Order: sequence, then C-alpha cells, then structure tokens
Amino acid sequence: MSESESARILIADDQDDVLQALRLLLKAERYEVEVARSPAGILAALEAGEFDAVLMDLNYARDTTSGREGLDLLARLQATDSSLPVAVMTAWSSVQGAVEAIKRGAYDYVEKPWDNARLLMVLRNMVQLSRAVRRGQRLELENAALLGGQRGAGGPLIIAQSPSMQPVLQLMRRIAPSDANVLITGEHGTGKELIAEWLHANSSRSSKAFVPVNLGGLSEGIFESELFGHVKGAFTDARTDRVGRFELADEGTIFLDEIGNVPMAQQAKLLRVLQTRELEKVGASRPRRLNVRVLSATNVNLREEITAGRFREDLLFRLNTIEIHLPALRERREDILPLAQHFLELHASRYGRNDITAFDPGALQSLTAHSWPGNIRELGHAIERAVLLATDGAVRARDLALHVQEGSAPRLEDMTLDEAESMLIRRALRRYDGNVSQAAKALGLSRSALYRRLESLGR
Repeated sequence: MSESESARILIADDQDDVLQALRLLLKAERYEVEVARSPAGILAALEAGEFDAVLMDLNYARDTTSGREGLDLLARLQATDSSLPVAVMTAWSSVQGAVEAIKRGAYDYVEKPWDNARLLMVLRNMVQLSRAVRRGQRLELENAALLGGQRGAGGPLIIAQSPSMQPVLQLMRRIAPSDANVLITGEHGTGKELIAEWLHANSSRSSKAFVPVNLGGLSEGIFESELFGHVKGAFTDARTDRVGRFELADEGTIFLDEIGNVPMAQQAKLLRVLQTRELEKVGASRPRRLNVRVLSATNVNLREEITAGRFREDLLFRLNTIEIHLPALRERREDILPLAQHFLELHASRYGRNDITAFDPGALQSLTAHSWPGNIRELGHAIERAVLLATDGAVRARDLALHVQEGSAPRLEDMTLDEAESMLIRRALRRYDGNVSQAAKALGLSRSALYRRLESLGR
C-alpha cells in the first residue's frame, strides 16, 4: 500500500472549480478526499472525522483580500490540534499572508495556480509527518526519541535512562543556548529531528521559527527555489515571489535533514550561504543578510563520503561546529521499556483503548530481546500495532509479533550465568507465546520461581 492510498486529506476553498481540480488530482494519487467550502465547513469536517492533512485557502467569500479569516481559522486549528499539518493556498501577488501563516504554525504554502509536482510533494511530506504524530507532540512519534525526562520551554519530552545517552544529554544542555551549528548523526529512527527541535526550544531563538527541511525530498530543479526563494519572473513557472526556507527561518533555526544526500552542485550553493550569511533569491539582483542557526542531520558517514568525493569537506566544517551522535536503540537497551510504556499510554489514549494499561511478562521479554533495527521509530510502530490488536487489559507477545534473530545472539559458552539464564527464559516465553505457566513447566521451574527469576533479572 502506498503512502497516499489510505491518507485522508481535507481540502477547503470557496471556488467549486478549484475544489474539483484538486479532488481529481488527489484522487488520481489515491488519496481519500473530503471538501469544505468555508471555515465553518472545515471545523465541522474536523469534528466529524480525522484527517492526515489539511490544504486550505486563506481567502473566503466574506474576506477576499486580507486573508484575516483564514489566519484566524489557522489559529483555531492550531489551538485545537497543533499536530495536524495544514498547508495554505493563496492567489495573492504578494506572499506576505502566506509567510504570516507559516509563522502561525502552517506547515507550508502553495501558490495559485499551483504546480502539481510541488503540491503533491507538500502533501506527501505532511502525510508522513501526520502519520507519526496525531495526539502528541509533533515529533514524539515521527522520531520516537524520548530521551530522559528532560523538558525544555515548550520543547519535546526526552526520556533517556541508559548510560550511553547521558553524555548526549549533557552535551545538549551545554550547547542548546548557543548559536553554534550542530550536526546530528545516527541511524534512521533514532530521533535526530526531535533533538534538533529540543535544541531550538532551549535556545535564545525559541520564540522564533523552527523550520525543518527534508533535503532528501528536494530534486535538483527545486532545490534553490525551496531553500533560497525566487522572485517573480525568475524562470518560466515563477508567477509570484517565493519565500525560501532560509528566509522563513530568519532569526530562528533551520533544520537541514538528510544533509548527506545533497548533490555536489547544490552543496556549493548551500556552502556559500553558510559562509557569507547572505541569501540571494533566484532572479534577485542583490543579496540580503541572514541571522539563522543551522542544525543538520544525517545517517550517512560524511567523512567516508568526503573520501569518496561525494561530500565537500569545507561544507562539513561549516555544519559540525558541534557534532551529536545518537546511539542506536540496541545500544541503549535500558530505555526500551520506558519508551515502550510511553508509546503504550500514547496509543491507548489515541485509539480509545484505555483498557490496555500494561505489558505481560512475555511481551516484556519480546521487547527486550528484539534487536530493533528500525530503532525507536520501529518501537513506536510496534506498540501502536499491538495496542490495536490487544484483546484484554495487557499487550502480549503475540500482539507485538516481533521476530528475534536467534543467530545474532552470543554463544552460550561466551555468556555469564545470568545472561544464559536470561536467554533461556526469553526463549521459553517466546515459544509459549508469553504463557508463564507453560514456560515455567518447560524450564522445570514453578510459576512463582520463574517470576522471582524475572524480577531478579530486572525483566
């Protein structure tokens, strides 16, 4: 199933021809579409059902010039559910209203008449974001990195009890107030964007914009326009001025995700902006000064990319004044159960499964035995699925449906006695689908003896 197949999009405009064109375009991409023709219609639709994204006009019949009605509606949507991504559409020759909407929490804006490829890219990004969010802080699920009970002023919650995360937390606390550029590295799903948002929320720029950009999703043809903006007439399809992401982040923070995937030609253009702190829109005659903090992230080893001739060393020097490396979840196993409990509570609330409050012993064993190649994102998805499948009061091993690779485990002769005992208990619990009585019988133990061993092993 593709990303768009089951995604629900609410589109809102007071012009029937616009709604019809958008409906046809989105249905061709296999989105499920609902339409609204007024702010009241938008609110009614959102009250009646759940959507992955909203694409709405700023101007309606009662207010065709200022966009004030649309901006007021956006404020209401943000107050109701700040995790719902909203993109605004505007036909103005000036984009100041759209810029104001971005400052008020809109995910992006689309000019009329729209470019189909760009509109669909914006929707895809919003759907990906929404799938990770709904009911919680915007990045708690997408990056799933809840690292240690630390909360900044409005920043995301961080849960990290493991020893491997303590140096990371200490470094974050030291560098957050500064304006230093930070490169965040780590595997997919380790929470890199969440860390970037936390750094912004705990900086002197926290009251200004935090603008994330997925560089991996930008083609070479739109790279400059998206990041730096363009002026009307700069190229064939430039019907209006466009404000780029760097300009939107002025006085705030820009987050450049997947920086390792930027082609060499675009790296040179990005380097120039970072070196000069000046921005020149495509087609503009003069640059403008920028005051922006740059946070970036990658799962690629940039030093290896430099050796291979695929990444500029001078660009890396500009990006990594400070480098934060996030360990994989398998390297911070003490955090698995606290994270799992968080996701359990989050998804139980989201799906109205308040009867699901805990994991049974078999599920706890499955969680701690799994290698989590997809890291915290995979953990969040596994718990979400389990909450939906659980039938009575607790999540069981069968609800998680995790497949532990036995071949990756250490040899028995290389283990300590406690490690060997723990492995045998885990195997027995998996074999009997978390049934403690059957597992205890197979191990030659009483049920109470097995529970005591589980407790002594911290399971």
